[in-house]
Amino acid sequence: MPRDASELSRRLACHAEAVCRHYLSNGRRRGRYWTVGDVRNTPGRSMFVRLSGPESGPGAAGHWTDAASAEYGDLLDVIRESCGLVDFHDVAAEARRFLSLPRAEPHGTPKPVRTPVPAGSPEAARRLFAMSQPIRRTLVETYLRNRGIRNVRDAGSLRFHPRCYYRPEGDGPTETWPAMVAAVTDLEGRITGAHRTWLARDGSGKAPVDTPRRAMGGLLGHAVRFGAAGEVLAAGEGIETMLSLRCALPAMPMAAALSANHLAALLLPLTLRRLYIVRDADAAGDSALAALTERAEAAGIEALALSPRMGDFNEDLRTFGPRALRAALRGQVVPQDCCFTYE
Repeated sequence: MPRDASELSRRLACHAEAVCRHYLSNGRRRGRYWTVGDVRNTPGRSMFVRLSGPESGPGAAGHWTDAASAEYGDLLDVIRESCGLVDFHDVAAEARRFLSLPRAEPHGTPKPVRTPVPAGSPEAARRLFAMSQPIRRTLVETYLRNRGIRNVRDAGSLRFHPRCYYRPEGDGPTETWPAMVAAVTDLEGRITGAHRTWLARDGSGKAPVDTPRRAMGGLLGHAVRFGAAGEVLAAGEGIETMLSLRCALPAMPMAAALSANHLAALLLPLTLRRLYIVRDADAAGDSALAALTERAEAAGIEALALSPRMGDFNEDLRTFGPRALRAALRGQVVPQDCCFTYE
């Protein structure tokens, strides 16, 4: 069986309609093209796959274009995206597996490869996270370094997606941007949602789009978590805020609730005895602090506020540096918890 991408792509193109019927089963043939919503097998008509043509060059069989997002590619891209694969090794293995099977009958009804799920649902969030890759040596690390955050510990809740869909409000065309994808989990570690931060293509900052941060799935009561909470936990709003705090408290478990309202509603572990509430210096932050403090104390949990010198702890980190941040926190952390800070 072939192993290189060009040969696999050529062989798949020889059976373009069979590939489409198998991996893009929510579409249909229209003349010389297979039409479907997008490369992830969403129902619709904006993506066109050419079913016949030369082996290479303009108009080649197997080439596709998505009129809504301006994306394009070949049948290996179809297999990668429709199956939720990341590594080329896995894509090639799936392509070789398909090429060894009998071709589908022209009018057969194959079993869908992936069952469609509602956009924005917890299952869609789990699929997005599964399709993303670890952040090591990716634009996520570049982005975080540019925010003053280095050596992220317990980064399993963060991943990188090189081409994450961004759909503007209104009727604008769908775009693709690199993104930091964060898993939102419940107290048992089950993924209930995901948070996306679209990034500039060089990782220098957030992408130049109207809303570069969006969440999906079930968020209420849940959080993006760094470390496993026991008797002590620090909880705040933003991912970058909590990662900045971890530069000074690297062993303290932390949770980013993603907004002030969600911080106020955060579910607390039964094992918790002391909660550090990381407040943002604004009215919403003050309200979240008051609400969560009341809930924690009603549950018999000691609640202590951690307050930044500026707007939030990431702003403190970038303005004053990690040494000053550690010094400022020493006066706010219970002495027996000070072992969490670097010397």
